[in-house]
Amino acid sequence: MPTAAAALLAELEREAKTTRKVLARVPGDKLAWKPHPKSMTLGQLAGHVAGIPGGMARRARGEGMDVAQSPPGPAQPDAGVDFVAKLDTGISEARDLLSTLEDDEAFAPWRMTHAAREIFAIPRIQMLRTMLFNHWYHHRGQLAVYLRLLDVPVPAIYGRSADETPWLPKEPEPERAASPRSEP
Repeated sequence: MPTAAAALLAELEREAKTTRKVLARVPGDKLAWKPHPKSMTLGQLAGHVAGIPGGMARRARGEGMDVAQSPPGPAQPDAGVDFVAKLDTGISEARDLLSTLEDDEAFAPWRMTHAAREIFAIPRIQMLRTMLFNHWYHHRGQLAVYLRLLDVPVPAIYGRSADETPWLPKEPEPERAASPRSEP
């Protein structure tokens, strides 16, 4: 495997596990909720988090992206959407890209434009670091805050959360008081 993409592939696998835990906690009955009028809804944000790996992998296969051709934001998902399944499909696409990305392709320029105006040109591998990984982590963090605001237990992401401390053993169940036994 080419060295430029090898580290990103290992990171993708590690971070996918954490992202699955976060997406699995999204309450299906709250998809229209949003913390502020300018914010995405919970459903839009969860769909975006689930879709970033696959979407960015598809975009990375090309020479660039024209943001003038992109929708203004994530669509509101239908009730019953399986965000974890959507993520797994995208992880598979990203895994396929990273496992076959040769160094010459990884360091080739990738451009973001708005119609004819170039916004930036960076090596494809840097686009993946920024727009797949960093972008993904940013929105996953937002999603964790949404869960907290909805009083949903937040999974541990990079260490403990107020709801989980993964390196400590689970506390034993408290002992129940013995019921008084009647003597025969």
